[in-house]
Parts: sequence; C-alpha cells; structure tokens
Amino acid sequence: MDEKTPAQRKPRREPDTKRAAILGAMFLMATSAIGPGFITQTTVFTVQLGAAFAFAILVSILVDIAVQLNVWRVIGVSGLRAQVLANKVLPGAGWVLAALVFVGGLVFNVGNVAGTGLGLNAMLGLDTWIGAAVSAVLAILIFLSKRAGLALDRIVVILGAVMILLMLYVAIIAGPPVGQALKNTVLPDQVDFLAITTLIGGTVGGYITYAGAHRMVDAGNSGIGNIRPITRAALLGVIVTGVMRALLFLAILGVVAGGAVLTSGNLAAEAFGVAAGEIGIRMFGVIFWAAALTSVIGASYTSVSFVTSPATSARVRNLLTVAFIAVCAAAYLLAGQPPQTLLVFAGAFNGLILPLGFAILLWVAWRRRDLLAGYRYPKWLLAAGALAWLLTLYLGWNSLAGLSALWQ
Repeated sequence: MDEKTPAQRKPRREPDTKRAAILGAMFLMATSAIGPGFITQTTVFTVQLGAAFAFAILVSILVDIAVQLNVWRVIGVSGLRAQVLANKVLPGAGWVLAALVFVGGLVFNVGNVAGTGLGLNAMLGLDTWIGAAVSAVLAILIFLSKRAGLALDRIVVILGAVMILLMLYVAIIAGPPVGQALKNTVLPDQVDFLAITTLIGGTVGGYITYAGAHRMVDAGNSGIGNIRPITRAALLGVIVTGVMRALLFLAILGVVAGGAVLTSGNLAAEAFGVAAGEIGIRMFGVIFWAAALTSVIGASYTSVSFVTSPATSARVRNLLTVAFIAVCAAAYLLAGQPPQTLLVFAGAFNGLILPLGFAILLWVAWRRRDLLAGYRYPKWLLAAGALAWLLTLYLGWNSLAGLSALWQ
C-alpha cells in the first residue's frame, strides 16, 4: 500500500484547547456586542418600525460580516494586535487608536456595570447597587483565576448560549408574524438609515471591533495556517449576534403585533412581561444581566489589550483588567447612575474608532504584505471591506457632529 503524502492526509482535528480558545474568541466578540444598549436599541426600533426593522437587521449583519472578516483575517494572519499594526503603518497612530479604545471602553463599561445591577434587580429583586457590586466582583474573580483565559472562554460561551436559548423561548411564545417579518427582510415597508447605522455602530464599533480578534491572537491562534478557523469564527460570531438580534426582534414584534402598547421606561422588560408574565420578567433579568456581564468582561479585556503588549505577563495583564473593572464599578457606585454625558461622549468616540482603525487594517491588507508574511489577500474581501469602510465614514461624521454638540 502506497503511503499518503502529508498533503494527501486528512488534517488532524484541532486540539480541544485550541478549539475552546477560538470558540471563546468568537463568543467574546458576539457577547461584547450584545450589551444593555443592544437590547434597548433593538426594542426601541422594533416598536417604532415594526416588521420593517427586519431589513435594517439584515443590512447591518451583512456590513458586520464585511468588517469582521477583514479585521479577524488581518490581525489573525499577522499575529499582531491592531495598535501594533497601526504603529507599523504610521508611527504614533497605534497610540491614538489605543487611547480612543481605552477611553471609550472605560466610560462605556460604567454603563455595562449599571446594566448588571438592573439585570439582577429584574431577575431576583436585588437592589441595583448591590447587584452591580456583586457582578463586578464576579467579573474580577474570573480574571483572578489561575486559568483566567480558560475561565474567560467558558464563561462567555455559557452565558451566550443561555441568552440565545431564553430569547428563543420568549420569541416562540410571543407568536410573532414571521411571514410579515420575512417579507420585510427583503421588501421593507420603509427603510430607516438611522436604525441601520445605529445597529452597525453598536455591533462593530469601538472595542467590539477587536474583542474577538485580540483574544484569538492572545491565545496563540494566528498565522496563515489558521485562516480557515479564523474565518469561520469571525463569520459565526457575527451570525450569533445576528441571531440574538433577530430573536429579540421577533419577541418584541410578537408582543406589539398582538396589540400591546408599550409605554414604560423599560420597553424590553415590559414586552417580556406581556409575553410570558412574571416568568418573562425574570427571563428578561437573566438575559439583561448576562448581556451586561459579558460586555463588562469583553470591554475590560479588550481595552486593556490596547495598553499592554504581548511581552506583558498574563498576571500583570489580568491585574490591570481587574483594576479596570474596579474603577468602572466604583465610578457607577459613587455616581449612582451612569453619567449620561460621558456615555454619549464614549459613544461618539466609538464612532470615530471604527473608520480610523479599519482604514489602517485595510491598508495593511492592500499594501503591507510584509506584515502578513507574504500572504496574498483576497481581492473580493478587500473590496467588501472598502465598501463597508465608506459606510463607517458616515458613522464617523455623525460622531463628530455628536462631539461638537457636546462642546457647545
């Protein structure tokens, strides 16, 4: 019997630890996007637009795919974090990008911590301050663990799965008009560009853009040989986010289409209560808490990854992440509520981060093969990224307008 050549042999299955790290990176990206703002935005737009919101969800998913496939491939093939690549392209640009991500992540994380308190309040009736403090301690314990990386990967996967399953249940019992939603996915009754741009900014803006890709590189899964799992993880991460958005949309749509008029200050919680009664409120609490906690983890991990280097020891990096979470929790507990002006300011910062950082990565893909180990970048992927980047410029322009308004 002729012995097969190495090229003819079936590739060995990825080791369990490698698969777990890639899965964790994928869910870190997805759950970082699924935060309190994600749930609030989706609910508000569903109430305003009804079934027509389905089209905005589809467009945002397509743009998210174009962005994340490029981000993950450039960072994954190079094995370098975004700020390192930026400094190699234009000295100093990496520090500017790092500052934007860190400041935006720090302030936004105050809102994420507040979200954990609101979630535990809806879930268990716990005081929001106590809930936020308990959640912050839990997030800190994850990074103090001796195997923090493994704990991080498992926690985001478990909480991500819990959110999807609970949301699926509520979406089913809400009885949404699925046929009407499917029709509006391709033939919308109306097109709302504000909704589309808001969704894009909320799912691939700021630190979220780099959350999964940085985790993947830190776990040692980089290089040309890892292109397939890198691409698969990036694609699935966006799909997980899209599925969660679609299920939440269907749940709220079912309630609204059933004739319910939502008028409270917390539309999502009210909708869940209408759909499933008291248990619906508790489920909303679980989903909201899980969304907020995973966003705390994602924002903290990614923000710190921008102010450390691969040479930084895992212990130092984890201690810095713990300090980051503690500062955000203290800011919320002392203020009593997230400072709204700062949150708007952070949102505007996130709008600036996407076009700046993404432009640098696309330049690396187009002109800096030396940073990609000679890898020939797919032209179709680069073209899709360029089209998505043009849209990010519009988001960035809106962010500048927002910053200007804050200064007046």
